Amino acid sequence: MGANHSHGPAAPSSRGTVWATLAVIVPLSLATLTALIWLWPPELTSTGQPPAGLQRVTGTITAVTLTPCPQEPPADGQPPGRQPPADPATCGDAKVELTSGPRTGHFITSGLPSGPGSQKFAAGDDVILIHTPGGELEVSPYQISDHDRSSPLWLAGVAFAAAVIAFGRWRGVMALVGLAITFVLLLLFVIPAILTGQQPLLVAIVGAAAIMLAVLYLTHGFTIPTSMAVVGTLISLSLTGVLSYAAIGIAQLNGITDESSFYLDVSYRINTEGLLLASIIIGSLGVLDDVTVTQAVTVTELAHANPGYTFAQLYRAAARVGRAHIASVINTIILAYAGASLPLLLLVSVGDQPIGEVVTNPVIATEIVRSVVGTLGLIAAVPITTALAALASARRATPDHRSLATARHRRRTDPLTDSVTRS
Repeated sequence: MGANHSHGPAAPSSRGTVWATLAVIVPLSLATLTALIWLWPPELTSTGQPPAGLQRVTGTITAVTLTPCPQEPPADGQPPGRQPPADPATCGDAKVELTSGPRTGHFITSGLPSGPGSQKFAAGDDVILIHTPGGELEVSPYQISDHDRSSPLWLAGVAFAAAVIAFGRWRGVMALVGLAITFVLLLLFVIPAILTGQQPLLVAIVGAAAIMLAVLYLTHGFTIPTSMAVVGTLISLSLTGVLSYAAIGIAQLNGITDESSFYLDVSYRINTEGLLLASIIIGSLGVLDDVTVTQAVTVTELAHANPGYTFAQLYRAAARVGRAHIASVINTIILAYAGASLPLLLLVSVGDQPIGEVVTNPVIATEIVRSVVGTLGLIAAVPITTALAALASARRATPDHRSLATARHRRRTDPLTDSVTRS
């Protein structure tokens, strides 16, 4: 009897646990859906097209003719001969076969982009060109703008999807569907709503809740552990938002750290401080759901393997797993931010500024606040989700299960008693 209890499947969730979970999840889902409909932005006029009179076309370079680079005049305050020379691979002309637009199949000649930071082009490269109708006769109306990366990106996307499906099978398919929903909500709701003047913080909270509900349930199923992960993520995300608001106020950050945020503030009158809060919340969600799902599943597996475990036993065992997980995830977060800010860190190193001036720079201070707040929310997610999942799973245990679990725990902690019993 004891062996059957210890190795058999865990008892199903109690009716009280199911109803208590539904009492939280259903209102949360309805509130998220209502807010999503209320805040959904009107259709925006697309601003992704080139200015009037310009046309974006594609082509393939068939030949490149390099010419000597002209000598650039010295910049203001710079002595002659000290200015950096142009890259010889960026000076010349390219013969391009057009692959789109009204002159598809025709060959044109365009000058190669030159100057600091210009890309290098070679025969066989797919490129994007800007066509200026009615341009001056001595200047080609076609100008090479950039590499055409459509095919490599499609290939990378197909390889990514194939790997996810091959390993995850049906769950991998659902993960891809959840990823598509994430992009749809970000591109059709979060970004347009902020551009239309909605409060960025409110939009981020509603968008993050919608993404969380859709992705977690699609990927992991409509189960009690998934619901515990959802509730734990929501509580941790709310705590992250409160900490972010307090940290930004204490550090006196206004969210303007680069040309993009400055342009949004000047041209669109967007609340950049709220935009910074929104970016912290959305960025934290990606790591939070990983931690909360892991903790909820860990507790469930422990309860399945040891149906007699009490709430305290489940919590302690799963918390040990959570601490190990957090230790590695924190390093991942810091390395991710360092990698994204590597050019800035190099400039700081070259400038040889004192460390006190470096960390108080608005750009560095913003990243520090983002990292610290995200890490605090992540740390809080472990005990919160573990406690919720343990509370839901411990109710499955019967008195016989608890007695058996207690006896096993005593045998593991008292080798002498265990040896006497076996003898």
